[in-house]
Amino acid sequence: QVQLVEAGGGLVQAGGSLRLSCAASGIMVSDTAVSWYRARPGQEREWVASIATRYNLTRYADSVRGRFTISRDNVKNTVYLQMNDLKSEDTALYYCNFPSGAAPWGQGTQVTVSS
Repeated sequence: QVQLVEAGGGLVQAGGSLRLSCAASGIMVSDTAVSWYRARPGQEREWVASIATRYNLTRYADSVRGRFTISRDNVKNTVYLQMNDLKSEDTALYYCNFPSGAAPWGQGTQVTVSS
């Protein structure tokens, strides 16, 4: 059974950094593309970033490009989202999943950025 568990959220001041983790079980992250998503207060869940299997190609939403970095650690079977220069509009519940959204959605990890 595939399970993705998010962690690493917290409260941070604007301009600060956090690193989120997405620990996988039941599948190897080296074998699949993985994406991060977020749900801002009162808004629909939106795509944030993806990392592909081929050449570890990465893509980012315009709102986070240049500030966020997605990466994977195949040994730890974990995907990370390094978030720098955080802004109040980054406050959201962050989730990871496959680009298809096919895995069961986890609880997410809350990121709160105070201005």
